[in-house]
Amino acid sequence: MDSPSGADRAQLASQIVSSLTTKNLKLIFAESLTGGDLSSAIVSIAGASKVFLGSLVAYDTSVKLQLLSVDPSVLAKHGAASAQVAQQMSEGAKLLASAGESGESVVSVVSVSTTGVAGPETQDGVAVGTVFIGLVAFGFQEVQEFHFEGGRQSIREQTVDAALAMLQRQLKQSAPAPSPS
Repeated sequence: MDSPSGADRAQLASQIVSSLTTKNLKLIFAESLTGGDLSSAIVSIAGASKVFLGSLVAYDTSVKLQLLSVDPSVLAKHGAASAQVAQQMSEGAKLLASAGESGESVVSVVSVSTTGVAGPETQDGVAVGTVFIGLVAFGFQEVQEFHFEGGRQSIREQTVDAALAMLQRQLKQSAPAPSPS
């Protein structure tokens, strides 16, 4: 996957914010290897505060367990850098968004998670550059596996770009959420 320039990333993020606004949707992230970079791409766009609820940077396994409700047996069986954990991180973030005082309907929240190995060394037998991105929206769930090349920062940047592209694609395919009464 070619990494877009900063201008391309900003344009993509702007399109996502616009689509979320039009569809009356909210967005939340659960980030591990991206460490807040995915959130940064969205909050750099004017108007993001209308649609972006926030992000939980769950870098340490204990945060995945305690705050995102990742099942300990799934973590033990598959490891933190796995499709199963990416899925549970997305689900946990979506539940966090609906549990707050914001009154957000679970249906109107889109959740994206990132986990994987940016390097410099393999983790639990998972190769550097292996990344999982999870997305939960409208009863739809998806996890994609990627194998990026390059150094640590390049892998993290490629992950942000892939997550934004995945989110944009899903928003284009999805019907708008019901408008609030």
